[in-house]
Amino acid sequence: MASLKKTPAPTDVYVGSRIRLRRNMLGLSQEKLGEQLGITFQQIQKYEKGTNRVGASRLQAISEILDVPVSYFLKKLPVPVRQKGFAKTTIILWTFVQVTKAFNFFVRLPI
Repeated sequence: MASLKKTPAPTDVYVGSRIRLRRNMLGLSQEKLGEQLGITFQQIQKYEKGTNRVGASRLQAISEILDVPVSYFLKKLPVPVRQKGFAKTTIILWTFVQVTKAFNFFVRLPI
């Protein structure tokens, strides 16, 4: 039987990217966030990649630790567009992730 690799849902990827963005803004490591939630940094990593879906109660706890409302993680949530090949939302999310990486790189440059 062939193993099919699941692709994360765009919404899960987006919510995860918002968690990562806010965590990085606060200078909090995946390990420290995981400790405060009572889970491993690997689980945080899976949330941030969208590999694992974040449940409502866990998202509430994350919002309290990161000092933002739950709505922060859902702001400007991409509307799924059905089309062949790469969906527009996938391209938008990929662009968002790349911009976030560039921002994080420049923030760490010495002045």
